Amino acid sequence: MENLNNIAEVLKNQNDFLIASHENPDGDAIGSTAAIGHLLKILGKRFSLFNQSPIPEKFKWLSMPGPVVNNYQPGEHSWIIVLDCGNFERSGRQLSGKAAEPIINIDHHRGNPEFGRINWVDTGFSSVGEMLARMADHLNIKLEGPLAEALYLAVVSDTGFFSFGNTSSEVLELSARLIRNGIDPGQVNTKILNQWTIGKLHLQGIAMQKTLFYLRGRIGIVAVSKQMLDHAGATLEDCEGLANMVQRVKGVEVAISLREDRPESIKFSLRSTGKVNVQLMAAELEGGGHKNAAGGAISADMDRARERIIKVVTRHLSG
Repeated sequence: MENLNNIAEVLKNQNDFLIASHENPDGDAIGSTAAIGHLLKILGKRFSLFNQSPIPEKFKWLSMPGPVVNNYQPGEHSWIIVLDCGNFERSGRQLSGKAAEPIINIDHHRGNPEFGRINWVDTGFSSVGEMLARMADHLNIKLEGPLAEALYLAVVSDTGFFSFGNTSSEVLELSARLIRNGIDPGQVNTKILNQWTIGKLHLQGIAMQKTLFYLRGRIGIVAVSKQMLDHAGATLEDCEGLANMVQRVKGVEVAISLREDRPESIKFSLRSTGKVNVQLMAAELEGGGHKNAAGGAISADMDRARERIIKVVTRHLSG
């Protein structure tokens, strides 16, 4: 892999990096941020970790190789390493609007425009975490300790604990290596999964009761308004996973969750299994993602956003 080799050479020969992932980081984004930080620490390099959003409370257990800052000053680093961002704007306005240093772009999303000076974009990987495990092997760094824990978080997050279609034999072999090197799945899975708040539990009950189904049950959609969040005592973060719950209903081919972030701004998530490609559906709505997991935002109120997304999904399933 030429781009893997090129990135490895930069990591070995340069000495000051800013590591960034997308706003509101998920398990792959925060796990990958930690993992490449641990790699650079082992290599004896200077680096800073950046995210425009605060690190979600549910990931506070993860051993980070340094503090995560949300302030970027142009020109302070040799390179910027951007992880798990389908486009540069996903890193947030703080970084994408001011970046002065050359960029290394490491990603596995379809449609990535290759915005870096060096681009390692490969949709064949389950996660950026899996890509960084390949990088560690290339650099002869053993997958153990906090590095292994960060990689495990990244991989299980983006494969749905090995339940999504991107679970390959290579992913399972990597996970077996991490376990052989000391990862305790029982302990780490507990840290990852047992993070619900009381507000999230209450929101699940309220939201599931209001789930609607279309196209003879092939589409399921759950919508969370600001009023519902307030009633449940929940946060925006507590909405994560609602589409996955709807997907468990027998016959549902596309599960949709809608979340009111603010008036006239609705975040959507799409989930599917098998051959149903929700990334194409999300792209029509100016979103992005993967074949079986995608999302984006719609500038509309909840009713108009629901109508628009149902129209797009119905056309794809009917066609």
